Amino acid sequence: MTARILVVDDIPANVKLLEARLLAEYFDVLTADDGPKALAIVESTSVDLILLDIMMPGMSGFEVCERLKANPRTAHIPVVMVTALDQPSDRVRGLKAGADDFLTKPVNDLQLISRVKSLVRLKTLSDELRIRSETARTIGMEDMLKGEGREEAGQILLVDSRASSQERIIKALKPVGEVTAMSDPQAALFEAAENPIDLVIVNGNSGEYDPLRLCSQLRSLERTRFIPLLLVTDLGDEDLIVRALDLGVNDYIVRPIDPNELVARTLTQIKRKRYNDRLRSSVRETIELAVTDGLTGLQNRRYLDNHLKTLFNRAAARGRSLSLCLVDIDRFKQVNDTYGHDVGDEVLKEFASRIRSTVRGADLACRYGGEEFVVVMPDTDAGQAAVIAERLRAMVETQPFHIRSLGINLTVTASLGIAGNEPGVETPDQLLKQADRALYEAKNGGRNRVVAFAA
Repeated sequence: MTARILVVDDIPANVKLLEARLLAEYFDVLTADDGPKALAIVESTSVDLILLDIMMPGMSGFEVCERLKANPRTAHIPVVMVTALDQPSDRVRGLKAGADDFLTKPVNDLQLISRVKSLVRLKTLSDELRIRSETARTIGMEDMLKGEGREEAGQILLVDSRASSQERIIKALKPVGEVTAMSDPQAALFEAAENPIDLVIVNGNSGEYDPLRLCSQLRSLERTRFIPLLLVTDLGDEDLIVRALDLGVNDYIVRPIDPNELVARTLTQIKRKRYNDRLRSSVRETIELAVTDGLTGLQNRRYLDNHLKTLFNRAAARGRSLSLCLVDIDRFKQVNDTYGHDVGDEVLKEFASRIRSTVRGADLACRYGGEEFVVVMPDTDAGQAAVIAERLRAMVETQPFHIRSLGINLTVTASLGIAGNEPGVETPDQLLKQADRALYEAKNGGRNRVVAFAA
């Protein structure tokens, strides 16, 4: 794993020590000896993680962190505060400033590298989602992300074998989330998989179950893979913490639990999950919009170009029939010229609706462009395709198109050309060209008819 780490500390010896440890793990290291220089570096250079000292002259680490998190360009960069301060109040202040974690001086080498690798993995995931979502900004993703401050209470699952500690944690988190407490780890695994959970807190406070095994199971299931995990452990149990971070646990808190720190860490994890959820949702919406015709709701030509190849190759490999029907609305330009494009859009929407009601579940219906549509029919020979095409043609002709905006009915007809993967048809493009020739014959033959390609 490679990443660029910025070390910020006003004491040169501290900087050199951290730099040497990170370089030994093949990280790229940048350094700064005060807050303003650190802010200047992240403005001009891509940084994956910041190790930030708190006690610095001029501008403290708290202020540097607040400025980083307030800037949209740098808010996503994980910040680990490296400090001699070890009071819960200092950790809470840092978490509220946006810090992701704390390391106490002198820094334990194993814990340092494990924490750095863990946070770099999380940033890599978020970066990938953000990059994929760039095109979604034109469809309102920014508005989605601006809703961060108006969140509902978090849904938190607490796995804890002791009733007394369950009560304390539930009480501490009551202001920020609804907590479901469970003692049985397997029941908790099922609960997390079947319900919308924003955070799982695993309290490894007894020998009745292995907390790391539960964390591993949560990370291995598709439904729970992206739920943040917060481990409650004992002070000094560094081996458990390191192994937990390697397994993908997002954060940890040591006993005795400070309620304010627990709340701060919980809010941080929930906020980050919801941000990434928005990014994933935006990616899915972008993909869906990229392959869907916005007017009719059918798949578009981009989707057809890709999926037709899959269907064609599959049919060839299995020795199955595949038919394609190219459909064109007759004299559609007259509709637009006479009634306007709004009425033309109504006709296109209704036409698409009739195609949906005619084709079978396994068939692929797409808007090819303008008033042309394509229906791809797997496992369908020419005779069966002709029956389906004729059914669609008759439905279009015999049922007038009601134009709600004008309160009138229009008679619409369509011409259809059919082609199949007969011997000699070696590519999807050939199949489309043959269907286009059949459609041309249907148009020349008087329109409102079905014609099958004849070699």
